[in-house]
Amino acid sequence: MKAIGYIRVSTEEQATQGVSLDAQKAKLEAYAGLYDIELVDIIIDAGQSAKSLDRPGLQKALGMLDSGEVEAMVIVKLDRLTRSVKDLDWLLENYFADKFSLMSVSEQVDTRTASGRLVLNVLMSVAQWERETIGERTSAALQHKKSQGEHIGGVGFGYKVTAKKLTKAKEHKTVELIQQLRGEGKTLQAIADHLNSEGIKTQRGGRWHPMTVSNIIKREERLQDAG
Repeated sequence: MKAIGYIRVSTEEQATQGVSLDAQKAKLEAYAGLYDIELVDIIIDAGQSAKSLDRPGLQKALGMLDSGEVEAMVIVKLDRLTRSVKDLDWLLENYFADKFSLMSVSEQVDTRTASGRLVLNVLMSVAQWERETIGERTSAALQHKKSQGEHIGGVGFGYKVTAKKLTKAKEHKTVELIQQLRGEGKTLQAIADHLNSEGIKTQRGGRWHPMTVSNIIKREERLQDAG
């Protein structure tokens, strides 16, 4: 079986010193020799965080799987591949559930075997459980904050958060002007033109457009309904 080895370190210091990289490389080579795996190459992501899959080395390794150059990926430990439950779930679903093999030295994962596939399924189940548990905890925490009157979410144009409460900022007079002009029957374009002619900037310091005006009006309607 042809495989691509993948190793990663998260800090520039480790990458420069090479101690961790050398240790990972030695483990992959020993594992490949033991299980008769042909390591086509060992790709390194030096000084790369595992918070994202957008890493040059990892993307190259996945590309080699997609192109058919290799049939498997060998890693020292799962956290070298990713520390994100969401990203691990994506990798398992899109690459290592059935299309390609994943072998991890430390966790003894080898999806070529029945036991390896069992471990993989357990990992996927744990990932799903952890994702749902985190979601439940987050939802409960947000509901508690909401029950205490604390503001949840972003802060729109014309507002600020004071003592965890959503309050009106000085820019809210622009929001009131928009509502007034709309009440007078002005079109969204006419309102945007008026604001631009007055030199009033949007939250990001740009020009007003009909859609921007519409979003302000709809948000105020939602706030009034919620209140």
